Amino acid sequence: MFAIVVATIGGVLGVIGAVVQEVQTGGFLLLPIVGAPIIEEAMKPSGVYIALLRWPAALSNRLFVAFLAAIGGLVFGLIEAVVYVTIYVSDAPDWFVTYRFTAPLAMHTGASFLFGLGIGSGLIDWAAGRSGPPKRTRNFYIAAVLVHAIFNTVAVALELADVFPDV
Repeated sequence: MFAIVVATIGGVLGVIGAVVQEVQTGGFLLLPIVGAPIIEEAMKPSGVYIALLRWPAALSNRLFVAFLAAIGGLVFGLIEAVVYVTIYVSDAPDWFVTYRFTAPLAMHTGASFLFGLGIGSGLIDWAAGRSGPPKRTRNFYIAAVLVHAIFNTVAVALELADVFPDV
């Protein structure tokens, strides 16, 4: 249960990282396609990083680590969805609320799970300067970023093509 709480913190930290990034770049058009996937996928499993640093023996199972990372992604996606339907879009139509609480939520959860498959003790060793970057971590991170970037690219393209009703 404690690991789930720590993983949840990662989702909150991911939102903070995304907000800082958006403020720094001024919401530039390429941000959703390039910037957001890079920073969000790195930040969403922050709770897992903390658990890996403090309680590494508890995180020896790759699927458990991926599950915890997915929780961080789910929390991030839920917070993002609430922000979109209450702050970014005033009086959001039903279709938009449904969309924000389905496809992006599934993408954030799935991409975080994917990256979580690559998170292990080698990541802490690399961050501490004791070794090079773990290839497994790098590869799963890149895969998660690509999934996220492709999702965002399609969403931006559909918006620019005026496929979605106005919100």
